[in-house]
Amino acid sequence: MTGSPVVLGIESSCDETGAGLVRDGRLLGHAVASSLDEHARYGGVVPEIAARAHVRAVGPVVRRALDEAGLRLRDVGAVAVTTGPGLAGALHIGVAAAKGYAYTLGVPLYGVHHLAGHAAADTLVHGPLPQPCVVLLVSGGHTSLLLVRDLARDRVEHLGDTLDDAAGECFDKVARVLGLPYPGGPAVDRVARDGDPHAVPLPRPLTGPRDDPYAFSFSGLKTAAARCAEAGGRQVADVAASLREAVADVLTRKAVAACLDHEVGTLVVVGGVAANSRVRELAGQRCATAGITLRIPPPGLCTDNGAMIAAVGDLLVRAGARPAPWPVSVDPSAPLEFAALHPVPSGGALAA
Repeated sequence: MTGSPVVLGIESSCDETGAGLVRDGRLLGHAVASSLDEHARYGGVVPEIAARAHVRAVGPVVRRALDEAGLRLRDVGAVAVTTGPGLAGALHIGVAAAKGYAYTLGVPLYGVHHLAGHAAADTLVHGPLPQPCVVLLVSGGHTSLLLVRDLARDRVEHLGDTLDDAAGECFDKVARVLGLPYPGGPAVDRVARDGDPHAVPLPRPLTGPRDDPYAFSFSGLKTAAARCAEAGGRQVADVAASLREAVADVLTRKAVAACLDHEVGTLVVVGGVAANSRVRELAGQRCATAGITLRIPPPGLCTDNGAMIAAVGDLLVRAGARPAPWPVSVDPSAPLEFAALHPVPSGGALAA
């Protein structure tokens, strides 16, 4: 093969085991295995179960991705892996597998920040990110407004983050009170389609004139919706629809404001909650009104997957970034600063 190498990406930060293959910004193939059904009866992800599931799934998932791409393992020229944030045990499984592949193939290894992966996922569909762009990242554990320039080279600027619960956590916790299955986000979205989004007067947190215009808070909204559900007298669909509307309203209102305030012409919405139908719809309406270009990956690339990690690895390779040192480990609580994340254990050698 000529040109840039094929990058194998491995994702194992939570309950999905993902593998993807990317070359020159083009997705060649990817596969995902989820241990969701094993966690559903507990109402949330159990770290030990997730780690064991990754051990079983990582090899088959890589083979499926290669088969979809029509490639062999020897065609891989670089390996990228999520090194944080996420569940420590789950991350270690992915890193161990990635090191094994990189060592066996004699190719460079890159540690990748999971949240940068979500941003990069959009490039596989819509091409390179405009520089700059505003990225609204909404997932089960994170809600952030980011100003992104060159994802492979520049520091990511945080305009605002959640002060407490993330949007996905809000959906999960209220869904449990409503008697809906885990994960709560997709369940609330489905049920909300039969409800009245104006039936329950829920708050819009941190949207007042004296509030931080880019910060988020979903704890109070979660509590208000849960109390309404516990009090009874409301249709489950109405509570779900009102909750979905409140979350979508806050997310898109702040994201469009950030674009206008910073004179940025493109909004990119990524992460698991970006698959929510009302978030996508309202973002489209508000961006059209404001004259802002909206980019959202298809739902299959919004949730955790290996393709997004391969996309970051591909960007790093083409930018000439240094590979990770061999002792690279994991950082379960790593803040998003740069797309490359190469944590080394205390006392570890810094040379590759």
